[in-house]
Amino acid sequence: MKRVMIYLIRFYQKYLSRLKGRSTCIFYPSCSQYAIEAFEKHGFFKGLVLSVWRILRCNPFNKGGVDNVP
Repeated sequence: MKRVMIYLIRFYQKYLSRLKGRSTCIFYPSCSQYAIEAFEKHGFFKGLVLSVWRILRCNPFNKGGVDNVP
């Protein structure tokens, strides 16, 4: 399952993220890169939880910054 998720995220990075325009992630690494790292380090279930939590925090009310995968 984690391979499928990583494939889908890479597809998003390569083809779909361009459709959003010039917006950039307020975090480093970007939310999609963070998700890949979370899946690789923690597996499917914990990686999914970490990724969703990160995406929920990526909004104009958060100052962003460096946020590495635990």
